Amino acid sequence: MSKKEKKGFALHTKILAGLVAGAVAGIASNALWQDAPALTWVVDNVAQPIGQIFLRMLFMVVVPLVFTSIALGVTSIGDVRKVGRIGGKTLGFFVGTPTLAVVIGLLLVNIVQPGHAIDPAVRSALLDTYAADAASKVDAAASTSFGINTFVNIVPRNPLDSAARGDMLGLIFFTLVFGIALAKLPESVSRPVIKVIEGVGEAVGVMIGFAMKLAPIGVTALIFGVTARFGFDVVQSLGLYVVMVLVGLTLHLVGVIGTLARMITGIRHADFFRRIRALIVTAFSTSSSNATLPTTIRTAQEEFGVPRQVAGFVIPLGATLNMNGTALFEGMTVLFLAQVFGVDLSLGTQAIVIVMSVITAIGVAGVPSGSIPLLVMVLEMVGVPGEGIALILGVDRILDMARTVPNVTSDLLTSLFITKSEGMEFFAETAEEAEAEAVAATTA
Repeated sequence: MSKKEKKGFALHTKILAGLVAGAVAGIASNALWQDAPALTWVVDNVAQPIGQIFLRMLFMVVVPLVFTSIALGVTSIGDVRKVGRIGGKTLGFFVGTPTLAVVIGLLLVNIVQPGHAIDPAVRSALLDTYAADAASKVDAAASTSFGINTFVNIVPRNPLDSAARGDMLGLIFFTLVFGIALAKLPESVSRPVIKVIEGVGEAVGVMIGFAMKLAPIGVTALIFGVTARFGFDVVQSLGLYVVMVLVGLTLHLVGVIGTLARMITGIRHADFFRRIRALIVTAFSTSSSNATLPTTIRTAQEEFGVPRQVAGFVIPLGATLNMNGTALFEGMTVLFLAQVFGVDLSLGTQAIVIVMSVITAIGVAGVPSGSIPLLVMVLEMVGVPGEGIALILGVDRILDMARTVPNVTSDLLTSLFITKSEGMEFFAETAEEAEAEAVAATTA
């Protein structure tokens, strides 16, 4: 009997089973008891609280995980010039891959034109249904602006306040400066501090293990809540748009990220995606790059052998700055809603959409539906009514789950790229794969 058989099902298998069970139970409940008060009570008082407890346990460790990972990553790299070089390459990758994603999305919407397929009656009904939610998103967008203050605000007045408010850019900036300062101190002074940070990091890892043990139950509750509330009704009314976004995300995930991973590592598409299956399921179920951060770091280190200092430096940055799926979603949604409202966007305006989708994706909070207020801002910038966001709010939860997958997978890809470009070693092949290939060669 193998070790895996003794231990039972792997965690990712349990999470996937929970995902399927929650979806099936939710869809069936919606079909049988859509308007029943009892179903609403179960969703609001059982499924949602359980799902939120799981998410909160993950969010609980994000701040200490980001601080310890980046601080230890910077001090491990040591040389400030090397930190700058790696940071520059990382940011370049964070701009390049989302740009490719937006281009793919706009090409699909220009070719298929899903906005022209929306029935005017359906459009009016959706606008009425989600008018209140849309108004709140428009208000949030009105308080959001990009300019010189955006860059000024990256430097926090109080790093503890930034951590408490979930201002990840402020926390990351402080941690980078702290790590650089720590690296410049004499070893006799810095070593005890580093030891404490390492101890905190180890404790955080144990806490992550506690949270992940709840993952199968938490995922089941989260998915049940979504599918029981919406079923397939909203998806059917916006079917072509939903399908186009999902196709775009899949093309980018498999065609761009998978191909780049093979070019960087030599690992075949199937093997690459097999190694990251736990990451994909976690990202899809939580809809949050921040909540998936522990799994992303662990996958990079355990499945690919990315050095700790690279994973700890690159991946927390990516959870805040690198949003491939979000950029693609924003670009497609802007063009889709422009088609719905009969707003003709020229090639020049679509180029602006590409730039703004990448920029606003960088500014998105790594939490569920964090991109919506910024998306409203882009809509109004190109002349599309911001209230039009009401049309897609009903399906945003589903699309949010899907776009989180390329978001976190591109973070992992960036860590592989940095490892390769810095001449470090990673696992091109696991022991299991080598054994399987040896058996296949023997039997051939």
